[in-house]
Amino acid sequence: MGRGGGGHRGMGRQIVRARDARGSFLRLLRTLRGRTPWLLLIFALVISGTCLSLLSPLLLGRAIDALKVVKDGVSVDMEQLLRMLLFLLLVYVGNTLVSFLQGWLSAKISQDTVCELRRDLFAKLQTLPLSFFDGRTHGEILSRMTNDIEMVAQVLSRGVVDFFGSVITLFGALLSMLLLSGRLTMTAMVTVPFSFLLTKVVAKHIRANFLAQQTMLGLLNGHIEEIISAQKTVKAFNHEEQAIADFTILNQELRRTGIRARVLSGIVMPLMGLLNNVGYALLAGYGGWLAMRGDITVGVIAAFIQYTRQFSRPLNHIANQYNEIQSALAGAERVFAMMDEEPESADAADAQPLSAVRGELSFENVCFSYKEGEPVLRDFTLSVQPGQKIALVGSTGAGKTTVVSLLMRFYEPQQGRICLDGVPITQLPRQSLRQAMAMVLQDTQLFSGSVRDNIRYGRLESSDAEVEAAARTAGADAFICRLPQGYDTILSENGGNLSQGQRQLLSIARAVLADPPILILDEATSNVDTRTEMCVQRAMIHLMKGRTCLVIAHRLSTIRDADVILVMAEGRIVERGARRELLALRGAYWQLEQSQAALLGAE
Repeated sequence: MGRGGGGHRGMGRQIVRARDARGSFLRLLRTLRGRTPWLLLIFALVISGTCLSLLSPLLLGRAIDALKVVKDGVSVDMEQLLRMLLFLLLVYVGNTLVSFLQGWLSAKISQDTVCELRRDLFAKLQTLPLSFFDGRTHGEILSRMTNDIEMVAQVLSRGVVDFFGSVITLFGALLSMLLLSGRLTMTAMVTVPFSFLLTKVVAKHIRANFLAQQTMLGLLNGHIEEIISAQKTVKAFNHEEQAIADFTILNQELRRTGIRARVLSGIVMPLMGLLNNVGYALLAGYGGWLAMRGDITVGVIAAFIQYTRQFSRPLNHIANQYNEIQSALAGAERVFAMMDEEPESADAADAQPLSAVRGELSFENVCFSYKEGEPVLRDFTLSVQPGQKIALVGSTGAGKTTVVSLLMRFYEPQQGRICLDGVPITQLPRQSLRQAMAMVLQDTQLFSGSVRDNIRYGRLESSDAEVEAAARTAGADAFICRLPQGYDTILSENGGNLSQGQRQLLSIARAVLADPPILILDEATSNVDTRTEMCVQRAMIHLMKGRTCLVIAHRLSTIRDADVILVMAEGRIVERGARRELLALRGAYWQLEQSQAALLGAE
């Protein structure tokens, strides 16, 4: 029962820049702490694979040196050649097996970790106050649950392990190069400073652009979700073209941020390749000159070029990983930002559930604002005795639904207090407080699943017989039995294959099944036809007996038997009393009844 969000909330929002890349990276590493044995095994495999990779150029060089040019042709040391080729084959096979095991373990660890991260994020969402959801589109939240976490999965599956492997290979290749020829090593190092400079200059811009891209993707998803869920409204007001225009603005901005991110990331590898080729050319020229002098053999040159490639490949890989890591860190920051959101205030340390709820309610000088400086409730005071039926009426925005939201502790008042059976609700566990109440909202929320499961949502441990009894009490049994599979009929998203009235009846049946001491009806019959309303009213009369009831209604015919009717305007109670008393005053309530009577007469 959050406050409705209007318009396209994502449009015009400033893109948030990344805050702490180092902190996000360290936090990602901390998510792997519980898998230390597996990580150690992976790192052992990485080291083994690196050692095998470093052996292959040496074996290849010795195989080449087995071929010796003599005066009358080529002399072949066949024994050495075959031995080196056999060792080379074993190295390649071993390296392949190690790479397979490393990839399998990396995928397992990353998916296990991301599964837990996704679970923790979803669990976190359940602890956040409604005010968090008021300021965000569903698409933004879904984008963090899907796109951002998927980017984190990619860097966990390969990024960390590959980075470690690249560093090991880099130093291993450098050591091998130094052992083969110090002079060739110095020649190979000529282009390395340029590689580091290129990576540093370009990488600092990449992450900000990937963050902007992910932010825009969340806004676009929010717009799509909003328009799809409101298709009837869009078509009814002929706003298809406007929806397309708004989508185009967001889509074009996403395209621009995507191009900037991809162009910057795409320029790194070609430039690194150019620097590598320059290095190879220098090595070939200088190495050939040394071979002609007899300082080194052709096999050493061949091995050295292989080591140079092994040295440059990690450099290229690290540069390429900058793109992936920057993108993943942008996603991780958004995920961790949601994880760090302030949850609902914790239950008081001494909070104790009420053993038996009588249903006495009191609001004492309650003031509340959704936004600072825009009060919704002003000095609201109300006392409700157990079993009373209290009706709240008034124009839209008067604060009626806010009263219920505060009672359920969806929000906390800025001033005043609310009590249940004389105990401040802040001294009660939220679960116990909400268990004492059942709500039927104007906007019915059903879930994908069977009719039976949707009714059972009111009390999960209830039996099939209790579910069906609740449906009969709510007047829903008749239409349920006419469905193709009766109570086992599968509903589409939000009950889209039912009429508005049928969805409302299921919501009422859910409240009946909960069997609470306090019943809250927020425009509960506003979406059903007159005939269905009569059926529901009969069920409600039975349901309300012996319960404290708060009824928010636009149809005044549904609250004529209320013990007390409260007329609200601008967050205050302007009139209160029984219907007969209010009509005698000929004030605000009398005007409401006259207005509705005139509308019914016009129909």
